[in-house]
Amino acid sequence: MTGARVRQPLVLVPGLSCDARLWEAQVAGIADVAAPHIGDTLTDDSLPAMAKRILADAPPRFALAGFSMGGYVAMEIWRQAPERVTRIAFLDTSAGADDADATHLRQAAITTARKRGYEAVLRGSLRRLVHPETPRPIAEAVVAMALEVGLETYARQQRAIMARPDSRPDLARIAVPALVVAGAQDQLTPPDRARDIARHIPKARLALIERCGHMAPMERPEELNVLLRDWLGA
Repeated sequence: MTGARVRQPLVLVPGLSCDARLWEAQVAGIADVAAPHIGDTLTDDSLPAMAKRILADAPPRFALAGFSMGGYVAMEIWRQAPERVTRIAFLDTSAGADDADATHLRQAAITTARKRGYEAVLRGSLRRLVHPETPRPIAEAVVAMALEVGLETYARQQRAIMARPDSRPDLARIAVPALVVAGAQDQLTPPDRARDIARHIPKARLALIERCGHMAPMERPEELNVLLRDWLGA
């Protein structure tokens, strides 16, 4: 007779304009090996505050996966409480700080969303958010999720992202199992950003998902879940 498989506490941190819907396929698909908790990134106006809130609600020790902006939050969680993180995954994200051009683009995106309407900006961004082969219902789900999160939260999160530090010096201190994933055709955080993260983390595993844009958890959930299972078992 064998005992029941232990489900690891797993904190999943959403990205910009995302909520728990981002992770629906992961919550369902790896429920036998993980006990997921979705981090709250919708309330605070800085990445350190988001990290502090998530830590206050999280189990004493947990695996941690952050997508896009959630990757920046995961890096901040690691800075604040590395002893609580049992393993860490960075999905479609980057480790460097914004340069002046990137900051200008974020500020312009907020201004454009206020002038033209948030939905128009979202639909104009879809070609950069998802792979051309991604089924239309998934793309529409991305838009619907962002609209539900709302323009004011989007603006608040963008300002938080602009203020983030360069996290690359902190990555070398990660000594737990680390996974770095990117859509092979991600245009927002291209694979070179993932390679840069992996280079800075000792023994990190790097994986690129083919025919996938930026929204890997929704676009290619089966492939991502296989990677997360392997990482959780490392």
